[in-house]
Amino acid sequence: MKRRSVAVIVTLALLFQFSGCKVKKVHRLDPAQVQNPERERIVGVTTKNGEEVSFDPYGTVVKGGSIQALVKKQPYQISLDQVQRLWVQRQETSTIRTIGLVAAVVVGTIVVTAAIIVATKQSCPFIYSWDGAQYVFDAEPYGGAITRGLERDDYSELEHLRPENGFYRLMIGNEVPETQFTNLLELKVVDHNPATRVVSDEWGRLHTISALRAPLSAREKTGHDLLPWLQATDKLIWEPDAVPDSRGNTRQEVVLTFPKERGAKHAKLVANAATGLWGSYMIKAMLELRGRDLEQWYARVDSSRSEANALFAWNIREELYALKLYVEEPTGWEVRGIMPGGGPFIAEDRVVTLDVSRVPGDQLRIRIRPPAGFWAFNSFAVDYTSDESVRVETVPPAEARTDHGQSVLAELQGVDDSYYEMPRIGDCAYLRFPAPPSRSGMKRTVFLHSRGYYRLHLTGSGDPDTATLQQIQSEPDAAALFAAARFAAWRRNSQPASH
Repeated sequence: MKRRSVAVIVTLALLFQFSGCKVKKVHRLDPAQVQNPERERIVGVTTKNGEEVSFDPYGTVVKGGSIQALVKKQPYQISLDQVQRLWVQRQETSTIRTIGLVAAVVVGTIVVTAAIIVATKQSCPFIYSWDGAQYVFDAEPYGGAITRGLERDDYSELEHLRPENGFYRLMIGNEVPETQFTNLLELKVVDHNPATRVVSDEWGRLHTISALRAPLSAREKTGHDLLPWLQATDKLIWEPDAVPDSRGNTRQEVVLTFPKERGAKHAKLVANAATGLWGSYMIKAMLELRGRDLEQWYARVDSSRSEANALFAWNIREELYALKLYVEEPTGWEVRGIMPGGGPFIAEDRVVTLDVSRVPGDQLRIRIRPPAGFWAFNSFAVDYTSDESVRVETVPPAEARTDHGQSVLAELQGVDDSYYEMPRIGDCAYLRFPAPPSRSGMKRTVFLHSRGYYRLHLTGSGDPDTATLQQIQSEPDAAALFAAARFAAWRRNSQPASH
């Protein structure tokens, strides 16, 4: 798999549905979050020791605190207290226009309802690809672009997109309480050597991957072995809670060791990671600190490049939604790249090119220091090969209509002052793109190039919390401590009342 969704929905056949069709959804849940596990179709588990177990169709039951199932036609049983995640599949028929998320989030031992999932998800539209039979959740672009001054481009691989009758079909939808402004949607259709993969970097530059090297080791600063969690893109996601360590530090620290080719000057780090769901929720929490001054702050960011640049610099310092990549050199740890965030529901593979010319020997060591609760990591790997040439065709939409039949094609063509606006939950549009003829002997990968921003639906009332805002702005790691305090309060408030 090139990528998987993380945080709430790690494996997705999460499908939007319109006009009363059947919807199939697979969610990864904490066992405590399945209120009536006997009524769910449990299709697999991830155990606390990191084992992935997929069950045969049907026949899975929950009795007396344990799961009984068949695995390759053989009986299987495991106690629920040994299960880290349940994989739950539901099939349902919708008679309404949009089905929201029916899932829960893994945040320690908290039991969280589906309504809270939607409330905590604070970023960007959802993109659904037509796979020949149904629309499949496939991209989550321009996360973190919370006002026009932060509008940005995004490049997402559309893993599930398939042509039908000469066209690619997409659906874009708003599923959360925010107004989304989409400036541009176009496809980058890439034909390439079938022996390679093509992965984008943050800026839309395409890189070929043909000789991935998995990490030799991955260790947390405490010595905890993370290699089982970070060596492959799979169902094992390392997503620490927003909890400080025993000394009150909110920073995790992980050192990844890779094999290094002698004489290599550059390495393409392929990272599959995303913003954690709690980190996504903290966007809203920090904006709410501005109270009635929120609109004034938006106006400053929108009108002043220096204000926006200061926000970017703060984000790099705090590493909440962008992560520094340190490379070990003879002089010590040096920052040689920045890894962007994304999601929180879909983790994209991203390439970050690193200068490794100063690294001696046959090993490359990379360090990351993520704030706890803000990141979810699936896998890391490196490739030292040179990029091969690929054929890229930019394809604009031929048709774009809302679910009410209104054309929004003009709003989605070209970077300008015209936007397709989605102010309400359930707003959506359908797009068709002509599919270029396939090229013999070549493999095809399709990327969505999108551009836009969004505004959360906040009241913007009350006095601003200037003391907390000043602390977050001026003190390193104060934002992560703020998030940890909010997390602790949420956990206390979520505990069942004792009788």
